[in-house]
Amino acid sequence: MLRALQQHCAHRNWRLFAAHVRSSHVHIVVAAEQAPERILLELKAYASRALSGPDSQDGSRKRWTRHGSTRYLWQPKHVAAAVEYVVHGQGEPMAAWYEG
Repeated sequence: MLRALQQHCAHRNWRLFAAHVRSSHVHIVVAAEQAPERILLELKAYASRALSGPDSQDGSRKRWTRHGSTRYLWQPKHVAAAVEYVVHGQGEPMAAWYEG
C-alpha cells in the first residue's frame, strides 16, 4: 500500500513528506493544492484499489472509517513536527517512508 500512496501523490503532483502504513491505519503528511478532506478521499480510494488488486471482486468491502483526521499545517515547524510523529511516533516501524 505504501507504494500505491507514493504513486498517487506523484501522479497528482502532491509533495509527499512522510507516510507510515500500520496494520490498522495509515499516517501521511502531504502538501497539495486540494483540501485535506479531498486528499483523504482520493488516497483511501487509491489504496483500496491497491489492496484489492486488479482482479478482485472485493469492491464492496469496507476498509476505512467514514472520515479520518485531517489537518492544515501552515508553518514549516508544524510540518516538521507532523513528519517526526508519523515516522518516529508510531512505535516499531512497519512500512514507512519520509523525505529526508
